[in-house]
Amino acid sequence: MMNSILPHLRRAATTHLRRTFSSEAAPASGLMKLNFNLPQETLYDAAPVKSVVVPGAMGEYEVTADHVPIVAELKAGMLTINHEGGESEKYFVAGGFSLTHEGSTTDIVCPEAVKLDDIDSAAVQTNYEAAKAKASSAEAGSAEAAEAMIEVEVNRAMGGALGLNLA
Repeated sequence: MMNSILPHLRRAATTHLRRTFSSEAAPASGLMKLNFNLPQETLYDAAPVKSVVVPGAMGEYEVTADHVPIVAELKAGMLTINHEGGESEKYFVAGGFSLTHEGSTTDIVCPEAVKLDDIDSAAVQTNYEAAKAKASSAEAGSAEAAEAMIEVEVNRAMGGALGLNLA
């Protein structure tokens, strides 16, 4: 019985590996398609871009044309879109998900995204200090303490994206 199953398992494993490690050839332009969506608007719709640097929860990574398919949770941080001409666009994202598909297409879905140029660094510093004070005065284990820690982490990530050293 086992001998009759093994050839099928080997064939299935080989087919799976072939599908996992190979994909369609990258477009001749070397560009990928980006879909970047927020609940209230679409920022990019199948736009050709050179790459996207994603703040993944397990670490930052760059997606380029012909990238292996991947699904990642995003942490609060800077998302960078690199265009063909060398210019880049930077957004602060509060979290979300990134899905890279075969065929050089990536979908980014975030609850909020703000262009880095639109963020006031003085306001981030002030909000960070206020959140730290709120966190230190909140009762340990309370909902107020948890909310304050989220504010601290988001403002720290925003400050880091702006090049501020918030400690």
